[in-house]
Amino acid sequence: MSDLQAKYQRLASEYSKLKAQIPVLKKAVVDEQALQEKLKVNIKEKDQSVRKYEQEVDSLTFRNQQLAKRVLFLQEELEQVSTTKRKNKVFETQQEYDSQLHKLQEQLSKYEKESSQHHEVLSLTVQKGKSEVEKLQQDKAMMEVKIQTQQGQIREYKNQAERIEDHLRDVQKHLTRKLNNATKVIESNLPFIDSSISEYNSLNLPTHDRKYQLQARELMSQAVNIVSAFAQAFANFCSYSEQRAHSISTMESHDHPLSVINKKYAHFLFESAPYFKKLEKTLKEFNEEVGENCFTTLETAVGLQPFAKAFHLAAAYLNKLLPYQQESLHQECALSTCTSMLEAKNKDLSQSYQKLNAVINRLDTYINILGAQSHKSYSHCKRNHKRFFSELTTSVTYLHEAIKDVSKHFNSKISMEHQLPTASQSLKTSDECIVSSLVSLVTSTGKLSAFLSGNQDFLTQRVNYRLRGSSTGDTTQHQEDHTNPIVALYRERAVKYLESIQSAQPESVPHRMAIQNRKMLLSSTESKESLLKQLQTFQQKVGKLEQQKEHYMLELQLLKMKYENEIQKVKQLEKLLEDPQKLSGRSSVLSHVMGETSAANTVTGGESEHFDSSTQHSPSLDSRTGHIPISDGDSREQLMKASSVDADSREQLIKDHLTNRINQLTLNLQLAESKAINFHAEVRALHKRLAIAEEAKEKSIEELKQATTVQAQLKDELATTTRSYEGQLRMMSEHLASMNEKLTTQKDEIDELKMQQAMSKGQKKFKK
Repeated sequence: MSDLQAKYQRLASEYSKLKAQIPVLKKAVVDEQALQEKLKVNIKEKDQSVRKYEQEVDSLTFRNQQLAKRVLFLQEELEQVSTTKRKNKVFETQQEYDSQLHKLQEQLSKYEKESSQHHEVLSLTVQKGKSEVEKLQQDKAMMEVKIQTQQGQIREYKNQAERIEDHLRDVQKHLTRKLNNATKVIESNLPFIDSSISEYNSLNLPTHDRKYQLQARELMSQAVNIVSAFAQAFANFCSYSEQRAHSISTMESHDHPLSVINKKYAHFLFESAPYFKKLEKTLKEFNEEVGENCFTTLETAVGLQPFAKAFHLAAAYLNKLLPYQQESLHQECALSTCTSMLEAKNKDLSQSYQKLNAVINRLDTYINILGAQSHKSYSHCKRNHKRFFSELTTSVTYLHEAIKDVSKHFNSKISMEHQLPTASQSLKTSDECIVSSLVSLVTSTGKLSAFLSGNQDFLTQRVNYRLRGSSTGDTTQHQEDHTNPIVALYRERAVKYLESIQSAQPESVPHRMAIQNRKMLLSSTESKESLLKQLQTFQQKVGKLEQQKEHYMLELQLLKMKYENEIQKVKQLEKLLEDPQKLSGRSSVLSHVMGETSAANTVTGGESEHFDSSTQHSPSLDSRTGHIPISDGDSREQLMKASSVDADSREQLIKDHLTNRINQLTLNLQLAESKAINFHAEVRALHKRLAIAEEAKEKSIEELKQATTVQAQLKDELATTTRSYEGQLRMMSEHLASMNEKLTTQKDEIDELKMQQAMSKGQKKFKK
């Protein structure tokens, strides 16, 4: 529906453009035809003037010929008179003759000069006439070509207009069908709308003029630009005043410390930026809320309340700053370098500051009143809105005058301060910056005052919008209708809801398949949890088994060592039993060896049973008596060597086992370190990717800001170019009008010359 409305609006706009162009082109064609006819008439007049000039030239030549004949005739008469009366009146006739001859010669020279001048004028006029005729013929050809092209364009535009009209009719039919269906649906499905109750009726969408809303949005954007310039200039004024407060102490001496008042004053000035930034931000947010499709009045302008609060905070901040300004100026007057004139200027400046704060407080009251109109408990009668805007305009003009007074008094003050020898360069630079900020404040307030005074009619006019069953434009209505401020929010939510309804729905899964998938998912999750628990138990069991395995491996190695030692001992005992003579003297040695073996059994952790079983199976032991049959064998030294060899072999095996275990642990440690290094490298790479993504995000944000600024610049350039093109078109039209006037005058002159030439030719023919 929105696409069709947009297409319909585009077609309607194109149709209106073409319809507006058709009369212009028709007028241009008619003007060209009229101009062509005028040119033809002018050519005829020029031909007549050329003929007139030719007739005059012919008449002049004829008169010259007659004069020449008359001169000849007079000369002949003179000769005759001279011959007849030569004797009596020679002297008198000679004088008369000379005088007449002289007169005739003068007349002849005059006539010759006049004829030469006439010939020159005639030649010049003929040349000019020919050149003008050629130019006019060229212009005529160009005009004919233009007329043909314009006629072709008119035909194309007519065809386009016919096509667009046909398409427009189709779209109108389609839209009327949709409108009828929508009205039927609304009438059948929305029977609860009641326009008799004003509270419920205020929640309906008002029908209003779209041009009014577009103009309101345009004016709002202009006001945002002016107020943002004002806020930036005021923030600059406060920051430069802080610099001045720091550098004013150097006028007394370079080592003079900053006073307590000036410290607090500088601290408060340092806190000025957030107030004015918030002022600019709230107004820009309100401008963004003002849309093309949403109806905006003081009752629906909810976004004006934050701006009023921000302005109230700024006014309170300036009121807090005023006593410190007064005390700072008082301390400047108390300096030894301050003269009486400078003290008077400081007093004037303090009075202008007081006046400025009073005007800002007055402006704050009216801005708060206008912002409170969207609140139901603070709304006033609509008849008072005109008074509010007029008072706001007067307050802004008073603000402009107050800032001008501050700028004037401050300029006169610093002009006297800079003449003092103790004025530092930092003080001068800060004063220059303050002057520039005051100039920008004066210009911005002047623009704001001119803006409000110029658009006073639009701001104070009674807006005609219509609710269900009522209209504010009706003069017979006793009670005034009000639109609720929440209507715009509800409208946006409804538009979003309709867009979500009209959007294509994603493909969905059938209900049975979804239930089956859910059961499978639950079963898989349950089986997964059970498998995870089993895996954990098995891992614990495997760990325990590995520990037992290691324990049994150690025991096995110890038993192997023990078994080898016992075998060696048995072999030695067998050798001793083979020599029964040596056995009697070595019973003590055998008992010592048996004690060592028993000690070894206790060290191994209670493994004597294995040793006993192995000794019981040996063939040389007597199980009944428990004594070993001893015979003469090796000496005691051999038994000691055997025991030392057994201890060394046992230690070597334990050492080998521990070295193997250490090697395995080092390998595991190296694997863990390599994994940790790999994870660390991955974390660093991810951190770098995150940093790159953040940089890309910042770049994209900057590019977006640049694009918005470029878009605003392009819009400004487009506006300036359109204005310049319109001015050029006006200039060209004026130039064409002046050229047409010149052409008409030249054609008149040519026609007059042609007429004179024709008259002269006619006179010549008549005389002949």
